[in-house]
Amino acid sequence: MTRKGFTLIELLIVVVIIGILAAIAIPKFANTKGKAVLASMKTDLRNLVTAQESYYFDYATYAPGVAVNQALGVAAFTPTIGNVLAPFANVTNTGYTATMTNPALTVGPTTCGIFIGPIANSPNAVVTQEGAPACW
Repeated sequence: MTRKGFTLIELLIVVVIIGILAAIAIPKFANTKGKAVLASMKTDLRNLVTAQESYYFDYATYAPGVAVNQALGVAAFTPTIGNVLAPFANVTNTGYTATMTNPALTVGPTTCGIFIGPIANSPNAVVTQEGAPACW
């Protein structure tokens, strides 16, 4: 008499092995969404610099705000859905400071910033290079 199939022990061993593999893999993918949100915030800040430079070219000063369409007093810029651009700080004809947050981020870096002009415009000690966004 031949027996076909798996014993209960063999099935339990397979389930335990799958559980161990899942326990290793799931934490590696847990931060993926957070990293994507941070990348979108950095991209938005780079796009903001482009919009501000366009405004500067037209009006010889940086805009104190943003809107969908460029006009006197605002640069043309719309952040990605979910990203929240804080009001500009240190706005002069030589530079400005911009920061961005996203409510979806609750741990790790939650704010990104960028500055143009003097180093005194830096929104945080992490942001050390003009025009290069950094997160803290």
